[in-house]
Amino acid sequence: MIDKRCKNVADAIAGIRDGAVLLVGGFGTSGRPTRLMEGVLELGVRDLTIVANNATIGTDIVGDLMRAGRIRKIVCSFPRGLTGKTIFDELYHAGRIELELVPQGTLAERIRAGAAGIGGFFTRTAAGTELARGKETREIRGELYVLEEPITGDVALIKAQRGDRWGNLVYHRGARINNPVMAGAARLAVAQVSEFVELGALDPEHVVTPGIFIDRLVEAK
Repeated sequence: MIDKRCKNVADAIAGIRDGAVLLVGGFGTSGRPTRLMEGVLELGVRDLTIVANNATIGTDIVGDLMRAGRIRKIVCSFPRGLTGKTIFDELYHAGRIELELVPQGTLAERIRAGAAGIGGFFTRTAAGTELARGKETREIRGELYVLEEPITGDVALIKAQRGDRWGNLVYHRGARINNPVMAGAARLAVAQVSEFVELGALDPEHVVTPGIFIDRLVEAK
């Protein structure tokens, strides 16, 4: 019998090691798998690379991981909060954390390319800017394009609203940003769900992430 449900967060994230690349879903704190990331903090692993839409507003779990010295590199579109300095600013200016800044749409497409097995794609975004430095460029139909490589991870940490024991997931509105595509772009996909439901309770037409992409899931109310 297929049952991907874990009893607790520790079991769900077991096997994450130092130096892992973690794909973290959500937009800001909406859709972010906070409980799974708290488990990563408790696990004590270091030298992590975090791929996420946002880094930290300074008072969230990513900020806690930064303060604990667990994150080596951030790959994101928004590395800091909208107002005031954050722990990221402090660490970045001190040379204690690396940043790969990626435009938001490019980030999503690079992850999708990683999930789809695509070797790369050309985009006009960032062409002629500092973000294109060191990357292959090509003129296409008279416009300059930049070659962007796919992003994959060791572990995807994602958040959904409901899930069944097979790993089928549905999301709540905008909280699905990056979560579904990240599930297919990592060797191990772990989902935090607000509620477990029985098989058949999810309308197949509403399932966004099929269970084939999910390895483990844990309920975190």
